[in-house]
Amino acid sequence: MRIMRRKEKAAQAEAADSLPVIHVEGHRLPVHARVHARARRIILRLSPDRTALRLTLPHNVPIAEGLRFVETRREWIARQLKNRPLPQPFRHGLVIPFQGEPHLIVHVPGARGTVWREGSGAAARICVAGNERFLPRRLTDWLKTQARTALLQACQHYAAAMDLKFSRVVVRDQKSRWGSCSSAGTLSFSWRLILAPPFVLDYLAAHEVAHLAEMNHSARFWQLVRTHCPHVDEAEAWLKRHGGDLHIWGAQAPSS
Repeated sequence: MRIMRRKEKAAQAEAADSLPVIHVEGHRLPVHARVHARARRIILRLSPDRTALRLTLPHNVPIAEGLRFVETRREWIARQLKNRPLPQPFRHGLVIPFQGEPHLIVHVPGARGTVWREGSGAAARICVAGNERFLPRRLTDWLKTQARTALLQACQHYAAAMDLKFSRVVVRDQKSRWGSCSSAGTLSFSWRLILAPPFVLDYLAAHEVAHLAEMNHSARFWQLVRTHCPHVDEAEAWLKRHGGDLHIWGAQAPSS
């Protein structure tokens, strides 16, 4: 398993090195380009973690033309980078969102156990036992477990409602997408969804489960999602407004 993970990471690193790159005010930004059959114009966005660019092209626009368009958007890119929040590594005393609510991280060196949640409202806390040096890793592992549990439950609910089957649920620190569905039925999600309000995580589960029936974003796909999930628009709006900020939590300062 570890060998496979190392191979996957090496393949991802090799793929990233082969991408076009633009340098803007000291930032190195790989450009992920894709052709979308229904795109009517060139669309440029920052990735959710603001470390790369996502370029969407109509089917009749060559990549070279898309890259020239990126060059003309340097001022816009610079403004977006200036507006990004600073990374917030996990540490004692930091307040982080958990299921959309603020929680204080508390290091409890003498306690038994690893990580647990206690209190509610303004007194909500996430406690981390053991050596403070291991707090970031232990908290991240706990958040991933919480995310997988919540996502598995939501996916099981929507799979039953849509009369579909998936093979497994995987959580990763995905940078460019909140979720994905493979042809083998594996549903993959960003663990950072556990930081968002529950209706956001719930919607992403419905979205990826629906891809088991429709591996596209056609009208039939959206009809399936909206039939079973009542908060599609609310969740999409939240992700558009706040989604990028989820990537600052537990992150280290990016290298230029």
